Amino acid sequence: MRVLGVDPGLTRCGVGVVEQTPGGRPSLIEAGVVRTPPDMDPSRRLLVIEQGLEQWLTKFEPQAVAVERVFAQQNLHSVTGTAQAAGVAMLVAARHNLPVVTHTPTEVKAAITGSGGADKAQVGAMVTRILRLEGPPRPADAADAVALALCHLWRGGANNRYAAAQAAATRKVAS
Repeated sequence: MRVLGVDPGLTRCGVGVVEQTPGGRPSLIEAGVVRTPPDMDPSRRLLVIEQGLEQWLTKFEPQAVAVERVFAQQNLHSVTGTAQAAGVAMLVAARHNLPVVTHTPTEVKAAITGSGGADKAQVGAMVTRILRLEGPPRPADAADAVALALCHLWRGGANNRYAAAQAAATRKVAS
């Protein structure tokens, strides 16, 4: 299965594509970020993110999309932009009839490191180790997106198969 992980953000939206065959080791296909300038109008920033994610989906043809579930901390302004970027990611995936699953940051950290309280450095180190890379994907947003894709591969289980079957049935009906 090939999964696109999305770490949503308005300035840097992390993206990572990971693939794993049944019984095989996961492998990194590509990781990076979709960037927007902070002084750009927010609606234009969302458009740039949409266009970037569209390119990733078209180029890498994932079978599922994993998006970080947004939660509010103290900074409501930053969580609003993050939530908007997450919504764009879900919209683009839906346009491609792909199943979308959200994972909390704690869930991702626990899946990758064994601890829901791990920091970014620990997540990056484990992504490097799991995928046998020379170093973690850069910037950290890309590593987080890769971690999301890995989490989805490992924890999606029956939900992945159910969502894929549902998406296939929807495509047949739409044809």
